Amino acid sequence: MPFSSAGGQRLEYAWHGGARNDAPPIVMLHEGLGSLALWRDFPRQLADATRRRVLVYSRLGYGKSDPLTGPRGVDFMHTEALEILPLLLDSLGVDNPVLFGHSDGGSIALIHAARAHRSIAGVIALAPHVFVEHYGLDSIAAARRAYLDGDLRAKLARYHDDAESAFWGWNDIWLHPDFAAWNIEALLPEIACPVLAIQGVDDEYGTMEQIDRLERGVRGAQRLELAACRHSPHRDQPDAVLAAVTSFLVEHP
Repeated sequence: MPFSSAGGQRLEYAWHGGARNDAPPIVMLHEGLGSLALWRDFPRQLADATRRRVLVYSRLGYGKSDPLTGPRGVDFMHTEALEILPLLLDSLGVDNPVLFGHSDGGSIALIHAARAHRSIAGVIALAPHVFVEHYGLDSIAAARRAYLDGDLRAKLARYHDDAESAFWGWNDIWLHPDFAAWNIEALLPEIACPVLAIQGVDDEYGTMEQIDRLERGVRGAQRLELAACRHSPHRDQPDAVLAAVTSFLVEHP
C-alpha cells in the first residue's frame, strides 16, 4: 500500500480506475470510524460506473495511516478540510476534484468546498453532519458501550492498525460537552460548486433535518432520500447511490 505525507505524517492511499479524458477525479473521504479498507469494493464500483479515477485514503488515526498524537479538538473537521486535505491533494497532484464524503467525511468535504479557496468540481455528501443532534449522540454513546463491552473493538481491529486511536479519536470528541455546539450552517452559502446530498431515512446518526439545512444553505443543492437505508447509503443502497452519482456527474461534468 503506498503512502503520502501530510505535515510529516503518513497517509495510506490507493487509486482505482483509469483516466477518462480530463474528467476531474473523485476523492473519497470516509466516515468517523472508516478507513481505506472499510470502503471495501465500493471505490472500484464507483470508478467503473463513472469512468473516472477514484482516490481513496485513510485519514490520520485510521487504517494504516499514522495514529493520532493527541486528542482531537472541536475544530478537527476544519483542520482535516483546510490543512491536511490540501497537503494530500498537492502531494498527489490532484486538482479540481469531486469530493465524495460519507458522514464526517461529508462534513469535511463541505468545509473544504466552502473555505479552502481551491478549485472543486463538486461535492457528493452521504449522510453529512451539518449540526449536532442529540439523536445522533445517543447512537455514538451506544457505540462506546459496544466498544467497551461488545465486539466492536475486535471488528475495528481488522481495518485499523491502531483501533484505539481510531475509536477514541472519534468517540471522545463527539461526546465532549463542547462539541454539542458544533455547526457549519454559516459556511454553506459560500459553497459555489454543485452539491448532491444523499441520506437514508432510517439513519441512526442523523435525521433528514441535516440535509434540509444543507439544501437551504447551498444554492442549487440536490438531494436524494433513500428508503430502507441507514447511515451508510453506499452499503445499504449501492445501486441507487451509483446511479445518482453518475447522473449528477453527467449533469455537472
